[in-house]
Amino acid sequence: MTDFWMEMARNGPASVRVGGTEVARGSRVRLKPRAGGDAHDLFLAGRIGVVEAIDEDGDGTLHLSVTLEDDPGRDLGETRFPGHRFFFSPAEVEPLEDGASPAPRTILIAGIGNLFLGDDGFGVEVVRRLLAEALPAGVEVVDFGIRGMDLAYALQKPYAAVVMVDAAPRGGAPGTLYVIEPDAGADDPPELATHAMDPVRVLRLARALGGTPPRTLVVACEPQSIPDPGRDDDVRVELSEPVRAAVDEAVRLVTSLVQELAADAAQRSPSSQQVVP
Repeated sequence: MTDFWMEMARNGPASVRVGGTEVARGSRVRLKPRAGGDAHDLFLAGRIGVVEAIDEDGDGTLHLSVTLEDDPGRDLGETRFPGHRFFFSPAEVEPLEDGASPAPRTILIAGIGNLFLGDDGFGVEVVRRLLAEALPAGVEVVDFGIRGMDLAYALQKPYAAVVMVDAAPRGGAPGTLYVIEPDAGADDPPELATHAMDPVRVLRLARALGGTPPRTLVVACEPQSIPDPGRDDDVRVELSEPVRAAVDEAVRLVTSLVQELAADAAQRSPSSQQVVP
């Protein structure tokens, strides 16, 4: 059985010609599933994909392993996570003329918070709005919610900068926005709680995992109140009025910061730029 799976998992050639165009890892293609496919094929038809690998099965048939270019969870597909990685024959794709891979993701915007704890969902709401904004090339927007471990692993990638968006009580009037640059240099051991989303804890965990966290800014909002998760009667799914009113300003603030960070990254020489491969 082991030999069978080893045979099925073997890599194919480095590239394959499709309609006279060389297609390889990183090539951008338009998906054209075969006629008569299922609803899943209809959903993918016309979408832009990025070739992650060329695989060859035991019969010698080639399959292109593809992730969707606009999938915010494309990294999961790159690690072969089901639902984010799809397989097509070379005849089911159309190579794009600008076949190079998409712009490198140099800046991460990370939404933090729990939608079921009222104002703690501020970061999630801001990121939801940012997904509809026109941002500089290379900016990745991800709603991490309460998945602290996932964010720590994401910080293992060599981003040029990270902007986290969160709610943070600091004593100001509800709805007040802050721009904070957290210090993760202390030697305190990280807490290995998968849902611990305090930015400093996440940065320390990222460092403990062996990474060097990039420059990180936190755009935080003063909450009016955050319910106690241990009390069911306090669970709320809506932001308070002052925090909800701050969302528009936060979107503008994050956009401005990202534009500055992107301009700074663009000024660096190609050899010194940190990008995500």
